[in-house]
Amino acid sequence: MASSGAFRNGTQKGAMKLDRPLSLFSNPKSSSSSFSSTSSSSFKSKPGVRRSSTGSLPGVPAKDDASVSGRVRVAVRLRPRNSEELEADSDFADCVELQPELKRLKLQKNNWDSDTYEFDEVLTEFASQKRVYEVVAKPVVESVLDGYNGTVMAYGQTGTGKTYTLGRLGEEDAADRGIMVRAMEDILAEISPDTDSVCVSYSQLYMETIQDLLDPANDNISIMEDPKTGDVSLPGATVVEIRDQQSFVGLLKLGEAHRFAANTKLNTESSRSHAILMVHVKRSVKGKDSAPSSENGSMSSMLKTLKPPIVRKGKLVVVDLAGSERIDKSGSEGHTLEEAKSINLSLSALGKCINSLAENSVHIPVRDSKLTRLLRDSFGGTARTSLVVTIGPSPRHRGETTSTIMFGQRAMKVENMLKIKEEFDYKSLSRRLDIQLEKLIAEHERRQKAFQDEIERITIEAQKHISVAERNYADALEKEKLNHQKEYVESLKKLEEQWSKEQQKHGITKIELKDNGLIKTSREEIHAVSSVEEIAEVERLLQEESLLRRSTEEEANNLRHQLMLWKRSEASRNSEISKLQKLVEDEAHHKQKLEEEIAVLQSQLLQLSFEADETRRRIDGGGAGEVPNGLDSLISQVRHQQLRDSGDGEKASMAKLFEQVGLHKILSLLEAEDVDIRVHAVKVVANLAAEETNQEKIVEAGGLTSLLMLLRSSKDETIHRVAAGAIANLAMSETNQELIMAQGGIQLLSMTAAYAEDSQTLRMVAGAIANLCGNDKLQMRLRAEGGIKALLGMVRCRHPDVLAQVARGIANFAKCESRASTQGTKIGKSLLIEDGALPWIVQNANNNASPIGRHIELALCHLAKQEANAKDMIGGGALWELVRISRDCSREDIRVLAHQTLTSSPTFLTELKRLRIGYG
Repeated sequence: MASSGAFRNGTQKGAMKLDRPLSLFSNPKSSSSSFSSTSSSSFKSKPGVRRSSTGSLPGVPAKDDASVSGRVRVAVRLRPRNSEELEADSDFADCVELQPELKRLKLQKNNWDSDTYEFDEVLTEFASQKRVYEVVAKPVVESVLDGYNGTVMAYGQTGTGKTYTLGRLGEEDAADRGIMVRAMEDILAEISPDTDSVCVSYSQLYMETIQDLLDPANDNISIMEDPKTGDVSLPGATVVEIRDQQSFVGLLKLGEAHRFAANTKLNTESSRSHAILMVHVKRSVKGKDSAPSSENGSMSSMLKTLKPPIVRKGKLVVVDLAGSERIDKSGSEGHTLEEAKSINLSLSALGKCINSLAENSVHIPVRDSKLTRLLRDSFGGTARTSLVVTIGPSPRHRGETTSTIMFGQRAMKVENMLKIKEEFDYKSLSRRLDIQLEKLIAEHERRQKAFQDEIERITIEAQKHISVAERNYADALEKEKLNHQKEYVESLKKLEEQWSKEQQKHGITKIELKDNGLIKTSREEIHAVSSVEEIAEVERLLQEESLLRRSTEEEANNLRHQLMLWKRSEASRNSEISKLQKLVEDEAHHKQKLEEEIAVLQSQLLQLSFEADETRRRIDGGGAGEVPNGLDSLISQVRHQQLRDSGDGEKASMAKLFEQVGLHKILSLLEAEDVDIRVHAVKVVANLAAEETNQEKIVEAGGLTSLLMLLRSSKDETIHRVAAGAIANLAMSETNQELIMAQGGIQLLSMTAAYAEDSQTLRMVAGAIANLCGNDKLQMRLRAEGGIKALLGMVRCRHPDVLAQVARGIANFAKCESRASTQGTKIGKSLLIEDGALPWIVQNANNNASPIGRHIELALCHLAKQEANAKDMIGGGALWELVRISRDCSREDIRVLAHQTLTSSPTFLTELKRLRIGYG
């Protein structure tokens, strides 16, 4: 930062914007050799994040999780002279000479001698913000998008342009945008809003205390380190999901407004804290999933979809370090002096760590400062790190410039082992398999309905054809019968007519014989001749009748043949119906086979999840047995397996139990008649409540109400102990704290504390009340319902663990009162003093037990911040303890707080002066 503030709030005077050809440190998308250093370090870093599952999957080959070597890359950037230096150093040449084409820097020791240093990149005073971003931060951003951790950090003397390089917003001139804004632009351009996510937290390290720049009330954030992966995080910091660039710029504005700054001789707006921007990127790797199976896919094609999607998680950490300064040059005094001391101490600790890493020392002092703990992954860890050191040209600051350059030279020797953070997205795979299963079931139902409809249609058509054939055959037979009957009747009529004619002729002949006997002989002869003719005619008629009968028989045979043909047609239709029935049976068999395949898929999915958990536990060194399924299995496990209070294996077992059995079934056992079952069931709930992800589900399912009911109704002290422990876990959430108070929880806890004798039961109850004491909104109600008196009443048990929880609760309560008075709320004497807590606090202020003493010392400091408490504290002997804490306390932050409290209270200063105790 320039002393004129130009680098922070405006464009540097006289600076030229010149974009040069890119000279990236290395390309993260190239082969792994681009990450390799010329010389490997013997320092063994902590193992990086591994892929979540290495279990065998059908069609998914196991990937190698080998780490990649990557040296810390360092660039140096020269700030142009500001107006003050142009006037004061006009007769002196710059102490720095840059050779950017050779990536060299010459530092003038005197008029005739100089030292030469080489860096990964040398940026002149004319280098644009775009070029700085592309050579320093862009390779790191690309690595983060590929699933690695990355760090970009600026180091240098106060006023050399660190904040300008990293945090410039560029709202007035887009060319002035710093690394933070440009990095987020590149990240948002590469991710997919539907499948990917970007989350941001912004905090500052001020006076060895981590504060949330997005929520200033969150002013004491703890550092958490994952024991399995070594990943460092700030779980208490506000995390905001970013959807567009405008919202990100708004967050940076908000954070910058809350950041501590001061006016010094070296810089009119000097940062007095280290700013840490953490960007968490979660990306789904495209092109990794297998193609979905076909509609009639077999088992092998379905198994291809068992390959789960790949999710890569990268974290980008951008650190704007506060500038190192010499007190005689910066002119810091008073509180600004204390800030400068804290800054220099943290930077000194960072330098020691980098020296140890560069020299391959066995011990790396990362615990000396919170800054080094935060940057544990950036130097000697698994992150890809780029460092830009900023220097000024003025010969007056040659010593500081030399120190900055040597810091960068040592950082170039640090070797990191980059590891990709990649895991399988089993939830997405499960959802996809569920969708595919539903599609298969729906398709099967559609096909089955279509086959049934087709069978019904063919059956109806066959029945129609048979009915028509039967009607046609019956009509044809009836018609032929009628025709034959008609012809037969006609033939008989003809014969009768001929016979009657013949009879008539015969009668005439007799008459003629009577009248004329002469012609009798001739008539008889004629009659004989006619009889022969009649016989011949009858024979002819008989022949015709035979022919007609034969033709009728032939017609009947034809009809029988047609009937046979119809019967054959009917048989073929019956055969077709049989085939359709067989097809239906085959379809039913196919359905059964599909159901068996679906069952196999579900079994394999369960097996995959089980193998993933087993592999994860095997990697972590833990191991837990199988979790039984169902309510009866849960009762068996509750009876025969004693759950421990901690351990990764037990947590995995609890997670499986939660997932497979269900929370409602577990909570139902809290009302079991068997005392042993209730004891172990409440232990299961307590272990589940230890995980923050389960707490909301437990409360929604009525778990909190059940636990409070156990405190009210049960007389078993074991149940009281474990139930109080579960309530203490739930009381870590502010929302749950209000629910506990609303349901009379503090009264039940106070009643339990009054009758409990076991020290562990009292420890659990004291822990729950201590968590409630940390809520600003509940203080008056907590005191009114006897919470403070119950807390103080538990000191009767002199067990150190119980006393530590009591001391923590008192410290939380005092801190809330102190915060309220700091925010302008007018409050009188502390409720703790009114309830008689001060004598016990003073008595235990110098307790040898570390947790007890630390909490009591904090409580004293916060009580002393309220001027209304000063007289009572002086009368109770607390003043002497405050003086002792400010001088002899092993914790620097508590020692500084005690000192500030004494010096800011007029009552304390007057009493110290009266007692002739020198204090300043």
